Amino acid sequence: MSRTTDRRGGRDGSLRVVVVDDSPFMRGLISDLLTDAGVAVVGEAGDGAEALSVVAETRPDVVTMDVEMPGMGGLEAVERLMDETPTPVLMLSAHTAEGAEVTFEALERGAVDFFSKPGGEVSTGVSRESDRLVEAVRSVADADLDAATRDRREREAADSGTESTASTAASPSAPTASAEVDGPLTVVIGASTGGPNAVERVMSALPMADCRVVIVQHMPEAFTSRFADRLDEASAYDVREASDGARIGSGEALVARGGSHTRIDSYRSGRLRVKLDEDDSQSVTPAADVTMRSAAETVDDPLVGVVLTGMGADAAEGIRAMADAGARTIAQSEDTCVIYGMPKRAVETGGVDEVRDLDDVAGAIVGGEA
Repeated sequence: MSRTTDRRGGRDGSLRVVVVDDSPFMRGLISDLLTDAGVAVVGEAGDGAEALSVVAETRPDVVTMDVEMPGMGGLEAVERLMDETPTPVLMLSAHTAEGAEVTFEALERGAVDFFSKPGGEVSTGVSRESDRLVEAVRSVADADLDAATRDRREREAADSGTESTASTAASPSAPTASAEVDGPLTVVIGASTGGPNAVERVMSALPMADCRVVIVQHMPEAFTSRFADRLDEASAYDVREASDGARIGSGEALVARGGSHTRIDSYRSGRLRVKLDEDDSQSVTPAADVTMRSAAETVDDPLVGVVLTGMGADAAEGIRAMADAGARTIAQSEDTCVIYGMPKRAVETGGVDEVRDLDDVAGAIVGGEA
């Protein structure tokens, strides 16, 4: 049964959230966690159809959306919501490979980010992760919905045989089959909120070159393997999830495994080797700072550091270290970011050489113009 009364009474100026889940217990638990953190829960719904009605009535700042629900599920609800009452959506997904697949589809349909439900006892798991949930809700509230839904708008325009103004402006130039680079090139890319679509866009446009890529996307362990598979399908590069001791060379890429940090352990003759580290001193895992600093210390051939959309300050120290080591450094522009947090903090260090729109990043990586 949907409820739209603000019975929980958030503080003045607090975020306003609608919680959507088919489980009354889970709705109540999530609502209580948010309320305890000063977030006003202004409505609840048990399926996608109710969610559309509740959101239209309450006009919240954020919707938390379960993926699997009877009737209208989360995927259809996100798509309908973006058409009818565009609102930032945080998906609540199962911490499984199957949950990852559906979550990536939700992101393609316009959801901003996701919160992975812990396994085991639900109440214990979510309560333990409450700080992370609240942080995710707050970050999603700041999202640029135009940037978050750009890929979907372009696909719809292509399907209809028309080009919208937005898709024309954001459409990437066709990548060349290959590019010449000045010596063996190592690229480290860091991203967070909005990153899955942004990284896929960059990798799909990146020309084949004497280039090896390490991607650090803030994402739990159950999701990074499937993310690597998606990038492998979308790009010319051979992409796989990082494993301890993995080596890559020209035309290959690694996605940092969730739950651990990926350090570049050695580099020789155009091939690099990584080591997985479970150091918990960083605020996020995997952390781009860790990978970027290790690249700056280890790689003596040309280096490029890239910071894409995301919340927080991860990659700021790393991009500064790479710049100090002589790397070229690139940050995504504010206009094309879903969240202009990580790129902004990177730019503020003074270590960024170029600020580029998302669709210009691939060309800038190989030293050319997009």
